Amino acid sequence: MDLARQEAVTWRNRALLLFDRVAMPVAVCDVYGAVLLANPAMAAECGTTPGRLRGRDVLELFSPREATQVERIAQALRLRHRSRYQVSVRWRAPGGAERYGELTADPVSDTVEDTPALLVMLRVDAERAPSPAAPVPGAPVTPMEARILALLAAGATTARAARETALTTDGVTYHLRRLSSRWGASNRTELVARAYALGVLTPGVWPPAVRGDAT
Repeated sequence: MDLARQEAVTWRNRALLLFDRVAMPVAVCDVYGAVLLANPAMAAECGTTPGRLRGRDVLELFSPREATQVERIAQALRLRHRSRYQVSVRWRAPGGAERYGELTADPVSDTVEDTPALLVMLRVDAERAPSPAAPVPGAPVTPMEARILALLAAGATTARAARETALTTDGVTYHLRRLSSRWGASNRTELVARAYALGVLTPGVWPPAVRGDAT
C-alpha cells in the first residue's frame, strides 16, 4: 500500500511538472468554473501568478461573447453530459490589448458517478490594439514580468527569482522566454538593458526598482 501511494505521488509530481511546462494556457476548474489549478501560461494571459488565480471564476477572467453558450453548457453539466464544450471569449491582455479566443472545457473525473472537474484550455485567435483614447503607459509588460526583470537586474538567479515571486523555476523561464521573443533579446543582459531603455526599470537607483516603485 505504501509503495502504491509513493508511486501515485511520483506520477502526480510528474504530471504537475508537465502541466507547468505546457505552452498553451491551461487550468483545472470545478464544475462551477472556479479555478483550482492554473499553469504559468494561463496566469500570464491574466497578468498574474498561478496561485493568485485559484478560486477565481474563469468566466470573469474571460468574458463569453455569447451568453447562450454558457447556459447550454451549464445545463449539459447538470445532466452529467461529458461532451467537450467550447466558448468564444474575449479578455484584456496585460498590455491593454483586447484579445479574442476560445475556451475548451473537458469534464474529467475518476468515474462517471463522480462530480467532474473541468480541464480548460485557451486558444488565442486574435488581438486588437488598445484604442488611442486609452493609451497604455510604459512598456507592455505585466507586473510579474517587471518584478522578474528587477530581480535579474540585481543579479538574481532563476531559482532566486522563483523564490521571490512564488513561481516555479519553469514559470520564471516561461516569462523570460516571452519577453525575449517580444523584445528580440538574445540573452538576459540584453533583456535588462531593454527594460531600462523602455522605462520598465528606474535608472540610477539600487537595488533595481520597477518604475513607480522606487522610494
